[in-house]
Amino acid sequence: MTETRRRLTETEQHAWRSFVRLWEKLVGRPGRQAQAESGLSTADYGVLVHLSEVPEGRLRVLELAKAVEWEKSRMSHHINRMTKCGLVVREDRPTDARVAFVVATPAGHEALATAAPRHVEAVRRLFIDPLSPAELAMLARIANRVLEELEKDSSPFA
Repeated sequence: MTETRRRLTETEQHAWRSFVRLWEKLVGRPGRQAQAESGLSTADYGVLVHLSEVPEGRLRVLELAKAVEWEKSRMSHHINRMTKCGLVVREDRPTDARVAFVVATPAGHEALATAAPRHVEAVRRLFIDPLSPAELAMLARIANRVLEELEKDSSPFA
């Protein structure tokens, strides 16, 4: 690898840092609002959203960890915390102790239903409304292109 490929150019560095700062603010502001209003952390909200989007409303711990890009131990600790809060339950398979499913409880569904409208409102105000339809379409194309590359990545950290 050449020296020029090891370092980011000023333009590349600016684009990367701007993206990271944008992401932090877009996740942080609605997250703090949701936690204040519903008691759900950003992580809780993300877990509950993923569970709500699958047909049976349940995912294996490892599938959930992969969906939110967490390592297994972090997911296990977080699920334990959410279980203590009554938001999810962990269902172990009697035939295979290595496999456990995470399922949202009625309290978890209720917390998500309470937080979701405010979350959508914040996403619209902070992300959708400032952009034109053409800018949104371009941003979606850019995001999808990067996501395609991430899906192809076969590194051990992928």
